[in-house]
Amino acid sequence: MPRVLVPALSSPPARPVGGTVRAFGGATMGTTWSVKALLPATTDLVALEAMVQRALDAVVAEMSPWEPLSDLSRYNRAAAGTWTALPAATVAVLRRALEIAAASDGAFDPTLGALVDLWGFGPRPFPGGPPDAEAIAPLRQASGWRRLTLDGDSLFQPGGLRLDLNGIAKGFGVDQAAAALDRAGVKSYLVEVGGELRGVGAKPDGQPWWVEMERPPPLNLAANDAQRTVVALHDLAIATSGDYRRFFDHDGRRYAHTLDPATGAPTRNPTVSVTVLARDCMSADAWATALTVMAPDAALAFADARDLAALIVSRGPGGLEERLSSALRAMLD
Repeated sequence: MPRVLVPALSSPPARPVGGTVRAFGGATMGTTWSVKALLPATTDLVALEAMVQRALDAVVAEMSPWEPLSDLSRYNRAAAGTWTALPAATVAVLRRALEIAAASDGAFDPTLGALVDLWGFGPRPFPGGPPDAEAIAPLRQASGWRRLTLDGDSLFQPGGLRLDLNGIAKGFGVDQAAAALDRAGVKSYLVEVGGELRGVGAKPDGQPWWVEMERPPPLNLAANDAQRTVVALHDLAIATSGDYRRFFDHDGRRYAHTLDPATGAPTRNPTVSVTVLARDCMSADAWATALTVMAPDAALAFADARDLAALIVSRGPGGLEERLSSALRAMLD
């Protein structure tokens, strides 16, 4: 039997009247997006799909390091001592990123763009192996969220600082897609971008949008197959950070895409994945990244102190081990 998580609700979602569940989707951020929504038969599905696509395209146009004309790329190229005006959405994401950076004591850091590139996880071609310490040191010195100065909608470039919002922008994309559906008057939907999701309302049978939490590939399937967990997504978002998503292997070691700001290198703790549930996907995305950087026990203590609903999966002597935060345990049905 799967483990079932149900968030506390002041009242259950209203059972919808009329309409059918319709699905549509597209491509964004190097991955895919999809929507399941309860819609009247008269809904113009092409127009609704285009509205969601525009919302996601706007996130890419502002925050993608792969787009040379994006606002993020423009800031990263700015000369030392200059200010760059940023769009309101980018400013909102950056402010949330700075809040989580401060709260996590820098475990989440949106200024690691140069290091991400150096390790081959950014727009630059993969170098074929890990860089040496002499290459890491100056880029780590030039990074650091405390070097960011945001004044209104303008961001100061102190010199050599390069933003990387990949640990938060996809979650924000989910939220923007959801906002587009809200504006269109859709009352019940499940939106997904690259495995990160947000659900609102109920299905025609009154059931919530049930989704299965992402499971990492078992390291020792015979000894430990991680338990299936399903969660009711009602006005709730979910994001997962895992070392099995983007990585390279070199000399018997795996180098995952999540960098530890303290070292400027991929994390070396035994964490395999972290899943976080939150009211908005932007926050879930960033918190999942921050907890991945921490050691598993420290991540659990931090999640409990912050009342974060988190599932932390790590390597142990017998295979995969799970740690459930108190807020997540409170959702067990």
